[in-house]
Amino acid sequence: MKMQDYTGILPAQYTGKEIAAEASVTLPTPDEAITLFNQGKKRLLLVDKWQKLVGMVSADFCVMDCNGNKTGRAIEKGSLLRIDIPGPRNSDGDGYDWVLVEDLKEIDEDDIQTIAFRVRPTNNPKGNTNNIAHFYDKESTSSFIITRKETTVYANIIDRNIKPNNDTDSIVDNIRNMPVAIGAIGLLSKVQWQSLAEGLLKPE
Repeated sequence: MKMQDYTGILPAQYTGKEIAAEASVTLPTPDEAITLFNQGKKRLLLVDKWQKLVGMVSADFCVMDCNGNKTGRAIEKGSLLRIDIPGPRNSDGDGYDWVLVEDLKEIDEDDIQTIAFRVRPTNNPKGNTNNIAHFYDKESTSSFIITRKETTVYANIIDRNIKPNNDTDSIVDNIRNMPVAIGAIGLLSKVQWQSLAEGLLKPE
């Protein structure tokens, strides 16, 4: 199926690269599909547990509040995600990469249920600069979408407008961000997002 964004969360692709991953499961009845959608929705919002779905080679995600403190809760609009990726550390981010949950939307109708959120690279809330603390630049986004249409449940993860962040005040971070971003664009993000999409829809 061609990806249908019922929430309008997905931005246009106008620069840089795009990465897309999709998984789907078709169930015998709408009730079973609704059950799987609700399970996937819960997993989607409990970002702290994503690494268990994907495996230890994945980045480790942690939900933080606007002050950079752990919440231990599901994400909401305005949450920050602190990301610990394998490989070189980000000095602006105190060793982490940071994104802001800038939008979250949900639709619940008879034949369509969908929930989606979009993140964008942001600064370290506990840092001393306004530099984007991420290997992608501020135009880059990642959108996470789970949809039930009749008896089929879809999980879509789409990065758009992704480019390396080489506009920080730190020469070390600029050097670090280029190969990390290129690696993510080339392979690692695709593999991680595909594993996450599939993990969100695993039957319990």
